[in-house]
Amino acid sequence: MTLVKIILGLIGLGVVVFVHELGHFLAARLMGIDVEAFSIGWGKPLLKKKIGAVEYRIGMFPMGGYCKMKDDTDFQGAYDKAASNGSYLAASPLRRIVVCAAGPLFNLLFAVVVLSFIWGAGFEVSTLENRIVLASGIETGTVYPADEAGLKTGDRIIEINGRKTANYHDIQENIATNAEALLNIKVERDGAVKELQVRPALDKSSGAGKIGVYFWTDPVIASVTEGSPAEKAGLKSADRILRVNGETFPYTVAILPIMKQQPETLTLDYERNGAVLQAEIPLADDGQSDLGIAYEGIKYKSPRLSIPMAIARGAGESWKTLTLSVKSFGLLFRGVDLTKAVSG
Repeated sequence: MTLVKIILGLIGLGVVVFVHELGHFLAARLMGIDVEAFSIGWGKPLLKKKIGAVEYRIGMFPMGGYCKMKDDTDFQGAYDKAASNGSYLAASPLRRIVVCAAGPLFNLLFAVVVLSFIWGAGFEVSTLENRIVLASGIETGTVYPADEAGLKTGDRIIEINGRKTANYHDIQENIATNAEALLNIKVERDGAVKELQVRPALDKSSGAGKIGVYFWTDPVIASVTEGSPAEKAGLKSADRILRVNGETFPYTVAILPIMKQQPETLTLDYERNGAVLQAEIPLADDGQSDLGIAYEGIKYKSPRLSIPMAIARGAGESWKTLTLSVKSFGLLFRGVDLTKAVSG
């Protein structure tokens, strides 16, 4: 499975880089700059064919690629030659800007195309609930913005600043990009809706906002890794863990304070087909071990959209991702003393 993921990752990287370099290639040709080689992959060419003035290559290592323009590395030589010779650095600054910008622009357009296709085809993803667990109940001794706002373990965050939040992703997106901003939230608690306000703290290591919550996952086993300690102990999918080392186990992150005690063994009481059974899992000397358990999340389904709606949604999601990335990058520098950073 790991090998398959690596291969798929390399293929995905190759596609992204190909689109990026294709943008540079087409822009260079449009701007009158000669392209000497266009390669998919790096290293010694396994295949190559010259068509016109361009040599097309497939490299030995299928990671990335490149677009080699005339004199794009021969700085002094390019400036010494006439501007009409078709080299990159002899081109006007505006034309070079167009060529440089074409790569990321093509990536953005490619993202729009891919996301439009996904929204048009419809999709289903696994995610977490909008139900929360206070981090202060897991990591005792610390007060977080969620505690100050009056949130409680078991609350469902259903709205932030007027935007519905159906799952973990919706909540994380709103919290992470609004560090130190006062947010109006609605939570569902014991069948009633309560309105609260929370101000996410700035995580200076990532530039993201955080309020100090985990997300609730019921301790129902979705799958058990073959050969793992959990499988050897007899656990199976659909088992519900009730207690761990005598402690009630209402949600999966309840394992964290238990593991901090570095026990030698985990004793699990679990329910299977109405019967309560028990299993013991030995741990490593430091109390840490990959149990090999995956828990059930929730399924989010998106219906198929019409072509115009899919394109609009694809473009909107691409733009939102771009702006969120820029905003998150800017948050990294909030509160940083640049004078000290420069002076050391």
